[in-house]
Amino acid sequence: MLDDVSSAAIGAVVAEMDRVRAGLPRRDGIAVFVDVYRQVTALMAERVTDGTFADHAFVEDLDVRFARIFLDVPRNLAAGRPVSKAWEPLIERRMTRGVLPIQLALAGMNAHINHDLALALVATCRARRREPGSRAVHADFEKVNAVLAEVVRPIRRSFLDEAVIRYGAGASPLVDLVSNFSIDKARDAAWVSGLSLWHLRGIPFVGDAVRDSLARTVGLVSRQLLTVVELD
Repeated sequence: MLDDVSSAAIGAVVAEMDRVRAGLPRRDGIAVFVDVYRQVTALMAERVTDGTFADHAFVEDLDVRFARIFLDVPRNLAAGRPVSKAWEPLIERRMTRGVLPIQLALAGMNAHINHDLALALVATCRARRREPGSRAVHADFEKVNAVLAEVVRPIRRSFLDEAVIRYGAGASPLVDLVSNFSIDKARDAAWVSGLSLWHLRGIPFVGDAVRDSLARTVGLVSRQLLTVVELD
């Protein structure tokens, strides 16, 4: 699936997200993540046509591959197949009482950025015969941070404001937990992971081991983000 996206558009990805979202209850962890991710992806559809990126075709290809890795998660769930270790914690706790929407959203971002983005970067560079370490590729990758900030920071703030209004001082543990997660740092880590996987791509056993270790490490962070917080 990752190797055949030349004719895909971000709009088609957004439509698939809508289909996934339509079949889920509002409080489902996957639904919470999709609600955030759809807004980011819709904005990316605008930014790849307005001159934000030097190589808009590369960025659109990367964005589509990136989204498709996530979309394999609900697809695998529906088919009864296992999901990546990076996504397992969110799947296991997607309806857990005491886990708030902001935690679900951040766990999804953690899995998608820290794990899926590195895989998508490697796949896109291979398909387009580009070096991920090149200045042009890295510059466009960095510009995506600004696009994310346009959407994610206000959403994150609204989630936290809602928790503080509802729980008052009791929300302090949640605020501390959420504040320690940085999307910019996650993307920096994804860049390093992508470069590592790129240079290991010709060594199957080592590359597979690094991908497996990455998925498990990312999953461990999600488990921490999904800690049940007693706020009542």
